[in-house]
Amino acid sequence: MRQLTTSIVALALLALLIIMPVQASLDKGLLVYFDFDKADGKTLKNRANKNNGTMNDKVKLTAKGKYKGGLDCTDPDSSVTVESFPELEKYNDNTYMFWINFTKGTNGKWSQIIAKKAPGSDRSPGIWICPDTLNIHWRFNPGNRGCDRCGPKGENDKFGLNKWYHVAGIKKGTDLLYYVDGKEVAKKAGQPAKHAQGKELLYIGKTGYRSATFLLDDLAIYDRALTTAEVNEAKDGKLATAVDPQAKLAVKWGNIRLTSD
Repeated sequence: MRQLTTSIVALALLALLIIMPVQASLDKGLLVYFDFDKADGKTLKNRANKNNGTMNDKVKLTAKGKYKGGLDCTDPDSSVTVESFPELEKYNDNTYMFWINFTKGTNGKWSQIIAKKAPGSDRSPGIWICPDTLNIHWRFNPGNRGCDRCGPKGENDKFGLNKWYHVAGIKKGTDLLYYVDGKEVAKKAGQPAKHAQGKELLYIGKTGYRSATFLLDDLAIYDRALTTAEVNEAKDGKLATAVDPQAKLAVKWGNIRLTSD
């Protein structure tokens, strides 16, 4: 029996060594990761590095996140800012990915979800909802290129209210690949290979535009284009363990733990 147990453990360890690099790949190029589970006063911990976020008085955390907690941007003046840092000013290929739940629809104004500003531009990228319909406007400068009026099934489709959607925008060369719930639903060619960059802030919620009305969870920003498999790993909740080696190991050992009885 002991010999059999040793063999099973050896096989489990081999499986562990094979599986872990798949999750570990979610670490590569990760610049910003907010799980929105808790805050230290007005400070949100960036689990990817030390470049944290600062909440204003209108935004708050909520227990109604997709997972444990989430960010509540239901006030039009809700805003979180992250001071820029070199890695956030150098990328061309990139991935912005998050869970979003729209609690109200359009309001007649361009309403911000996320923006990485640059001198003379708020589109590195800029991510809004449109004034007249509940879909996402995802843009890069120069040229104001990107995905227009994108919903769950692609362009000219609408999001529903009070429902969680996993959204990812992946800029790869001159293409923008737009994913909803792990599926590529739009591909827009003709993006600027090198888009406008700079030292200005990263925003969630209000910028010069009002905030859209939404809840947000598991925001991740990369300096590379993720694969479809990686988008789905993140959608399935693997980001938290990917950035926490101890938790990742505990999860895997929890799945293979055996006794010698």
